[in-house]
Amino acid sequence: MMYLFNIILFIFMYFSGLMVFSSKRKHLLLMLLSMEFIILSLYMLMYVYLSMYNYEFYFSMMFLVFCVCESVLGLSILVSLIRTHGNDYFFSMNMC
Repeated sequence: MMYLFNIILFIFMYFSGLMVFSSKRKHLLLMLLSMEFIILSLYMLMYVYLSMYNYEFYFSMMFLVFCVCESVLGLSILVSLIRTHGNDYFFSMNMC
């Protein structure tokens, strides 16, 4: 019963992160934060799933490594965007 509650909670977290990601598409920082929230909910869902069936947690460690790499890449893009344009709005960028 507790596993079912956890799974429903993490699926709700995932969809709320998707809603924030799609509604805050003008700011890069808010998009990165909502993507981290989605990754966190997926990691917790994977952890509950793997512990429910007594699997190894090696795959969850690999998932965390790739998520950290993705986060660092997004943060570096955010820093370079703020240094060149002064803010993180997408509409202020000129595509010329």
